[in-house]
Amino acid sequence: MKNAPPLKSLVYFEAAMRLNSFSMAGAELHVTPGAVGQQIRNLEQWLGVALFTRQIRQVLPTEDGLAYWARIQPALAQINNASQNLRERHSSSVWLTMPPGLAAKWFARRMSGFLQRHPEIALHLSSSVALVDFANERVDLAIRHFDGHAPELETHLLYRDEARLYCSPAYAARIGLNLPNDLQRATLLHSTLHPNWGEWLARFSDTAPEQMAGMAGIHFDQSLMAIEAARHDQGVVLTSPMLTEEEVGSGVLIEPFSQRLQLAKGFYLVQPIASTSRPAVQALKDWLIAEATQAPP
Repeated sequence: MKNAPPLKSLVYFEAAMRLNSFSMAGAELHVTPGAVGQQIRNLEQWLGVALFTRQIRQVLPTEDGLAYWARIQPALAQINNASQNLRERHSSSVWLTMPPGLAAKWFARRMSGFLQRHPEIALHLSSSVALVDFANERVDLAIRHFDGHAPELETHLLYRDEARLYCSPAYAARIGLNLPNDLQRATLLHSTLHPNWGEWLARFSDTAPEQMAGMAGIHFDQSLMAIEAARHDQGVVLTSPMLTEEEVGSGVLIEPFSQRLQLAKGFYLVQPIASTSRPAVQALKDWLIAEATQAPP
């Protein structure tokens, strides 16, 4: 490109302006603050104007620097976005996120099957209960526990959820869990993912609201912790069968009652609507759907 400004210097200038610091720009670019300053001086010399005023322990953009930044920043962002999109379109990496309990209790037991089938795919897994911002986060697919209503997303139901009771055999024997009303003697293990104890007791037992308020309970912000407490004879947990497959299969937890509460929520596989899936993303999506179809809880 004839008579082009020093392009490397533009990268350093962009970082310094965005972060408002030579030091932070250097940290992001893995160079020293002095190297950032040198590149910006190169740009200033080419332009013939000062972009920053240098003070002791502080640099401030000049009016010319601010005006120049306002003009070139959209173009630099467009170049970066186009480059990232082209790079990711041919990438064999996939970024997947899901709730922590599902990642540990359901997906972890199955992911080796996907990787053996697709050894060429680099899978990046994160766990969070926060809603995914597909526009600003590096995420291709997400599994969410909700009612499936999201007009901006393409949704596919993996499992319709239900709340079931679990406890250890020793705990059931110790307090005599024979009928739902016997839960008045139990410690209820609550989790934020399944806050359904009141509904379950109202539907399947004769426990009055004032009795529910007086029942012993422990509250957890993670289903994993509530299930672990039930494993160690600490009480009765109300949770999803997707999260207790291993414990029930080994006999560590039992389901003392047959009553099950059907929920309006479920585990949905989601991605932006009308998005074009790369082959690696499509392979993971197809595998997740097939896995849910073949192995219901």
